[in-house]
Amino acid sequence: MHGETATISLVIFGWDPLFVSTILFIATYAVIVSEKINRAIVAGLGAGLMVTLGVLNQEQAIAGIDFNTLGLLTGMMVIVAITRRCGVFQYVAVWSAKKVKAQPWGILLMLSLVTAVLSALLDNVTTVLLIAPVTLLITEELKVNPYPYLFSEIFASNIGGTATLIGDPPNIMIGSAVGMSFNDFLLNTAPITPVIMAVTLLVIYFVWGRTLETNDESRQRVMQFRERDAITDVRLLKQSLAVLSLVIIGFMFAHPLHLEPATIAMFGAGLLLLLNNLGEDAENQTEDVHHSFAEVEWVTIFFFVGLFIVVSGIEHAGLLQMLGDWVVELTGGDMAVTAIAILWVSAIASAVVDNIPFVATMIPMIESMAPTFGGAENLMPLWWSLALGACLGGNGSLIGASANLIVAGFAERAGHRIGFLSFMMFAFPLMLLSIVIATVYVYFRYL
Repeated sequence: MHGETATISLVIFGWDPLFVSTILFIATYAVIVSEKINRAIVAGLGAGLMVTLGVLNQEQAIAGIDFNTLGLLTGMMVIVAITRRCGVFQYVAVWSAKKVKAQPWGILLMLSLVTAVLSALLDNVTTVLLIAPVTLLITEELKVNPYPYLFSEIFASNIGGTATLIGDPPNIMIGSAVGMSFNDFLLNTAPITPVIMAVTLLVIYFVWGRTLETNDESRQRVMQFRERDAITDVRLLKQSLAVLSLVIIGFMFAHPLHLEPATIAMFGAGLLLLLNNLGEDAENQTEDVHHSFAEVEWVTIFFFVGLFIVVSGIEHAGLLQMLGDWVVELTGGDMAVTAIAILWVSAIASAVVDNIPFVATMIPMIESMAPTFGGAENLMPLWWSLALGACLGGNGSLIGASANLIVAGFAERAGHRIGFLSFMMFAFPLMLLSIVIATVYVYFRYL
């Protein structure tokens, strides 16, 4: 209350901080959704106005930034940026295609599974950046329509990303805010993802898979690919795999080690930078470090910074507490109804808007429900509903997740445009099917 009183007295012209912060919040989100201005610019300006108009002071704005999320994202981006130079992802894709004797349906199955696993262990955006071009190369050689392959990889990337703390930004944000570990996600979101993946692939098989055909000559061309040629730096491959293994082990033992995920990711990034630069002179080291840091998605990082401050503004003004009370009143304070409502609203909202700002808003709102449900420790069903809904909902449309747009971009450049409506007509119902499965899972496991 003391903080709120201090805030009220500082708002420009004595305006109501609730009114000012709500207008700023709505305006920021409206411009982000319009995609007319880069989202990092919009979030930064929104954050700046929250402070300059007096809704927040600078200390409150800084305190609203989740540095654990930023550290984890940045550390993993550096690790992935260095790792992908060795060609290991392309190696795995070609190896997978040859393992199924270049059979069209087998390749779709393998590439989807590879995409799901890599999306769980790294991040789904990087995974599709590396798998989609190889997919287009293979389907061109097979002379088959790449659309079913790319469609399946989009779904696999978002389903795989749902499984772990580091697979999708919404999970990173929820895990950091609530203090969930890598193992918590392995025990709670990961078990249902193989089921959702299997059902998704089954549907894709009946829609496209059973009609995929090629000839022996085309298959032979794919079988002649040499996966070994994809590896460009064996030394870097060994270093990357060693550091990645250590980082994942670190995530699994983070709690007993009393370490936050950001510390582990940043330490892993530093270690890989060191190993990659051993024996190099100062000039080459500077160039390599500069190149590695340049590959960090700074637009995403600064988007997060601004967004955290904007959400902090409406949180301090009391809007999220009011919304939380309203949701509790609407659901009658029933945990089961509230959890299922959050799951479905998150999924549908994430299909039509970016799931990152949506989750950033939902986190403090769910936290505000703690007194109603007997304390923060009883909110776990709501957190898992939010994670499943936000991550799986990204499959509902082309703009639901960054990975979807990246795949669509590759497809268009290769002359295989993925239309927004044609994708959504099949993707949205299939996404809803995954939410039905998630609803059954949440209900029987937590409610």
